[in-house]
Order: sequence, then C-alpha cells, then structure tokens
Amino acid sequence: MNIDFSKEELEFQQQVRQWFTDNLPADLKEKNRVGLSLSKEEIVGWQKKLNEKGWLAITWPEEYGGPGWTPTQRYIFDMERARAGAPVGISMGIVMLGPVLQAFGTQEQKDRYLPRILSCEDWWCQGYSEPGAGSDLASLKTEMVADGDEYVINGAKIWTTYAHYANWCFCLVRTNKEVKKQAGISFVLIPMDAPGITVRPIVSIDGEHHLNEVFFDDVRVPKENLVGQEGQGWTVAKYLLTHERTTIAGVADSKVTLQGIKEMAAKTIANDRPLSQHESLELKIAETEIDLLALEYTNFRTLAATAAGKGPGAESSILKINGTEIQQALSELMVDLAAYQAAPFNTESAMGPPEFKQSLARYNFLRASTIYGGSHEIQKNVITKMILGLS
Repeated sequence: MNIDFSKEELEFQQQVRQWFTDNLPADLKEKNRVGLSLSKEEIVGWQKKLNEKGWLAITWPEEYGGPGWTPTQRYIFDMERARAGAPVGISMGIVMLGPVLQAFGTQEQKDRYLPRILSCEDWWCQGYSEPGAGSDLASLKTEMVADGDEYVINGAKIWTTYAHYANWCFCLVRTNKEVKKQAGISFVLIPMDAPGITVRPIVSIDGEHHLNEVFFDDVRVPKENLVGQEGQGWTVAKYLLTHERTTIAGVADSKVTLQGIKEMAAKTIANDRPLSQHESLELKIAETEIDLLALEYTNFRTLAATAAGKGPGAESSILKINGTEIQQALSELMVDLAAYQAAPFNTESAMGPPEFKQSLARYNFLRASTIYGGSHEIQKNVITKMILGLS
C-alpha cells in the first residue's frame, strides 16, 4: 500500500483547499471550531452550497449526482474539510439512506428520493432503536401490517436524531413474528407528516435537543414505500450500518481536534510553565496521538480495500470502536486543559478561551459515542464473527 499522494491527487488537494478558503463562511467556521450547534438553516445552507459545487454526496457515483471520486479523493476531501473547520453536516440522507436506495431501491424510489436528498428538500431521520431494542436491534417490536395497498404501522422509536426537523423517516419495522427475528424485519420510508406520528423531545446531557422519541399510532403508508422485499430489512440495515460506522470513526476531525489541543496546551500556563510541559498531560497527548495514528493507518487499509473493489466488512466495526474511544479521549484532554473553566458550559458566564466553553458539554455527550451506532459489545461480536468465524 502506497500512502503517498500522486501528482494528480496533490493537485486535487490544492483545489479542495482553495475552495474551502473561498467559500466557508467565517461565522460557520467559528461556531464549528468552538463546538456550538448549528441551526437547521445553517446546515441546509451549507449543504446546498456543497451541492452546487457537486461535493455534497461524495460517496455517490456520478449517475446519481455524486462526483464519482476515488476513495483517496474522498479521504483528501474529508481531511481538507476538517482542516478548514467546515462542519460535517447531517449524514442521514447522504451517508445512510442514499447508498441504501442505490443498492436496494426501485428505479421509481431512486428517481423520487435521491434528487431531493441532494437538493436538501427532504430531511431524513433514522428509525432504528426502540425503548427495548437498542444494541439488540433485532428485538425491535414496531409492527407493520399490510392492509390492501397500504401498510399500517404501530410502535415507538427512541434516540431519533433531528426527528423534529425531518419530513421523512427511514425505519425498521417487524412484518413477521413467526420466523427468526432477523428474518421478520422490513425497511420502509415514512413521511413525518402522516397522521398518527408524535415526536417528543429528548434533551441530552450536553443541554441540546437533537434527540427524540417518535410514536406511531395506526400510521398508514403506501406499499410502494417498502425498500427491498418484506423480510429483507435486516440485510438492508447491516448494509446501512457499515457506512454509518465508518463515518462515525471521524479520523479527519479527530486529527484537527488533537492539533488544537496541542496548541492550547502550549499556550495555557500553569505553575509558571505551559501545560504541554507537564509530564502527565504530555503523556496523555502522546498516547492519544499514537492511537490516532494507528486508526488512520487502519483507515488507509480500508481505503485500499475499497479501491480494490472490496466492500466494507469488519473494518467498519474496528474503525467505529477505536474512533469513538479516541473521540472520548480527546474530549477528556480538552476538559483537562480547561480545568475549572470548563464547568459553566452553555452559559454566557463561561470563562477562558472560547474553545473551553463547550468542552464539558462535548465530553458529556461523547460518553454515548461508544453506544450509538452499535455498542462496543455488539461491534466486538461482529468482529469475532466476521474475522474469527465465531458465532
């Protein structure tokens, strides 16, 4: 595996870097830098600008409106995005649903939904986890029953990110109780304005409202909203989650965060010397940097496999585990730097540099990063099954 960029790739890198310099709004960059949440309008506005350039759906092939980039070009783009301080945006439609529709959707579904994802006319949320089925997703109980040309859906979902913004939900539902539980699940598209849907907010430990409970009470959708076949939902879900887990690893953003921590440590003084010269913190930073370097090389191997035509496998679970552990370690390092200045987060009375204002909020929220997208315990089961052949 050659990790050196070619001349053409270096030219592409400069092109991307210049575009971000010319087009990223300063206020968006600053909010992203200090960890403030973006409004729906800010996210949609930025994603529309990316789409105008043709750079929103970077994993999509050209036939569906993507740039048709190589895995290396996608990697370069993500590194330059993070370096520029640009937000990731909301990935539900782009990263998760889009590839699913391209692989399993009918032509009519592709023609209807994919262009509206790109134009940001549709905002999608994900209906997977339930109050009694989180990491054990196959135990979900939300039921979908056929009734003529329609399906009727009853049940509840939880931890539904930005459901209060969404006008559509892609959802896992149970369509057969008489077979193995994985075989009785289907994947369906639900309009969020359908009668019988209730969205209840969940304010997380960082003080933000981005999570929700969603209740379905005799919600009707046409049968044409089924993606794939009845009972194929588990296959679709696994395909989707490999894309989500690789994205969750967040190598590019973690590298930028680490660099910021090193710079803050060098200019934050304690006991008459920079914190970067305090042995305990210096050791923590070095350990995290080594772990991040190992993660980046694992990502390189995944890129090489993808470039060779291999789909993501156990690597996505490995990236998810290590990536989220590093995110937690970085958030802890920032709180260590901030010390007492991190305490009054989400208030105007927050002390010290703006980077410290959201450090404790980010630390608190990222306690969940080793759970969402599939808990570490589940990911380790996936790895043992796919690599070691254990059941």
